[in-house]
Amino acid sequence: GEALRTRHARVFGGAGARGAFKLMAYKDEYEVARLHTDPQFLESLAARFAGDYRLNFHLAPPLFARRDPRTGRLQKRAWGPWMLPVFRVLAALRRLRGTPFDPFGYTRERRAERAAIGEYDSLIAELAAGLTRENHSPACDLAALPERIRGYGHVKRRAVAEARAIGATKLAAFRGVEPLLEAAE
Repeated sequence: GEALRTRHARVFGGAGARGAFKLMAYKDEYEVARLHTDPQFLESLAARFAGDYRLNFHLAPPLFARRDPRTGRLQKRAWGPWMLPVFRVLAALRRLRGTPFDPFGYTRERRAERAAIGEYDSLIAELAAGLTRENHSPACDLAALPERIRGYGHVKRRAVAEARAIGATKLAAFRGVEPLLEAAE
């Protein structure tokens, strides 16, 4: 964690540290639960809404959500206020993250997020080993690519695909190879 961000920051400044942090601090089910049970969040709701109000959470939990037959995407549905105690349990179970007992760790999305950290570390190692004055700019652009990744689920997958396409072009420029096709930026 910290050693990886420090190593990346040493070579690429803020871009390397922010890129490493962005990939390591992904928003998983445990983090969503922690955010929804944060006392400041709940206090802000109470201050914003007067009287008797009801919370509904629009979620597409990967273990329970149905898929849209047309798009294949998980479908969100409304879950009532009874989810707050469930969120509290999930937030407490965040210690399972990354262990063999993490039920969410086996999903395609979580495996891809963990793999991206290793890929980024390998990329930074290649950039650091081949860094020159001439290729410093594309190297910094590559180090900053994770900052382009936003969202959750299919939105995040699309952002990752776009970042990879841009990264392929920038990596070719770093290596001094002309790409056959320019990636859309």
